[in-house]
Amino acid sequence: MVLSADVSALLNDLEKALRSEGHWVATPPSAEALSSHEPFCIDTLSFPQWLQWIYIPRLRAMIEHKSPLPTGSQIQPYAQEAFAAMHIDGVNLFPIIGRLDEAMS
Repeated sequence: MVLSADVSALLNDLEKALRSEGHWVATPPSAEALSSHEPFCIDTLSFPQWLQWIYIPRLRAMIEHKSPLPTGSQIQPYAQEAFAAMHIDGVNLFPIIGRLDEAMS
């Protein structure tokens, strides 16, 4: 069972890690970039941007509205691939993303 309190705490941890590693940006992407239909908005956003502007806000909105959270989340493998392609370490992000995957499996 997915516990929203656990997911909420992990989302806070993910935001902190993104901020501390310099991946959090103040300026949002364009509406066009945010409306991509590709998985992870791969054609319009970097993976850290997707986490900041799509993943975290959507999950927080679901928690706020007491909507069921998705199950079967498996974003950690893509996170590792995306960060490697960007030549970003991501060592502090992977455990949090993995715990989010576990919480929603």
